[in-house]
Amino acid sequence: MKKLILSVLIAFFSLCALAQKDNKVTIGTIDSIQSKILNEQRKIWIYVPSSWQADSKQRYPVLYLLDGDAHFYSVVGMIQQLSQVNGNTICPEMIVVGIPNTDRTRDLTPTHVDSDAPFIDSAFSKTSGGGERFVSFIEKELMPRIDSLYPTQPYKILTGHSLGGLTVMNVAINHTKLFNSYICIDPSMWWDKMNFLNTTKKSLKEKNFSGTTLYLGIANTMDERMDITKVRSDTSSGTRHIRSILDLDKYIKTQKQNGLRYESKYYSNDDHGSVPLITEYDALRFIFNKYRFKFSFKDLTDPKVDLVNKFEKHYQEVSKLFGYKVSPPENTINGLGYELLQQKQYAKAGRLFKINVDNYPESDNVYDSYGDYFLAIGDKSKAIECFKKCLSIKENPESRKKLNKLL
Repeated sequence: MKKLILSVLIAFFSLCALAQKDNKVTIGTIDSIQSKILNEQRKIWIYVPSSWQADSKQRYPVLYLLDGDAHFYSVVGMIQQLSQVNGNTICPEMIVVGIPNTDRTRDLTPTHVDSDAPFIDSAFSKTSGGGERFVSFIEKELMPRIDSLYPTQPYKILTGHSLGGLTVMNVAINHTKLFNSYICIDPSMWWDKMNFLNTTKKSLKEKNFSGTTLYLGIANTMDERMDITKVRSDTSSGTRHIRSILDLDKYIKTQKQNGLRYESKYYSNDDHGSVPLITEYDALRFIFNKYRFKFSFKDLTDPKVDLVNKFEKHYQEVSKLFGYKVSPPENTINGLGYELLQQKQYAKAGRLFKINVDNYPESDNVYDSYGDYFLAIGDKSKAIECFKKCLSIKENPESRKKLNKLL
């Protein structure tokens, strides 16, 4: 029952944070950029977490999504679920940048090939091999634009499926530090008669990948007569796709010296088309396996538990993982602070509100909440000070009413 009550409280805080102010449910916006490198206009789909406000200084990691129009809705929904809904903090809130295709074969292949039966013919492969120019577009044009217009943090993830997975491997191997983490979904490692696979193996053996995370999802693309053991020794062209991925997976696991943080999974009940969703879910949980802050009912109800210290220690560890300071989400701390006020645990509540003031000094809401705390303990002068600070950042009728009542 205690766990249930705790879950309900967290869910309530989360739902309050996600409340909409109009009658529309909007998942994102469509931006565009004129690329000199690709010599074309590119549409970009953008999702920014609902917790962000125009006057807020809160910033977010960025997930770049290949085949963006195909996977945008599911990935955004998944990140919302894992980072906001029901109080979840399994992964951080993130900006999602979906990159739709104009010439998929050109952009998502690292080398030019004339044909590669049975997967592609000469017509399909005619424009292949533009992968490096596409990566250059992402690095030199797209990323700077995203960083200049949106509240980004340095942490970046690249996600791709099929030929997009091939691109993920190309970037991970040849442009490793461009992203912190990579989600590679059933990649087309058969490309160029597996020559790219061999190049990848060479790099995995020789380069240092410390600080880089890779998750590989493998679909079941075999027919009913084959299994995961038999297929490894099969030589038919029809199994070359899964054999190339299994070969990659096996090789990565032998290269412990390169420092790559790596995990993979074979999804026996998912084919090439269905595997992206479950892979993305498992990948996010793996990448951010230390991000989630776990606390108990006792943390809230027992005045002796130093909840603030637990938060500080946890986010110090998270900050080490990310490579920069990561603060507890403002909405989470705010909601917990009010719950502790209800319980008359004033000292603990005050310390939580102070965390938000320290971490989000340009947020009007943190000062309004801190003012409520001082009202609760009867410190009128401090409450007035907080409400004035809140209103100096942003005028709002609720805080103004509180202040006028005290003057």
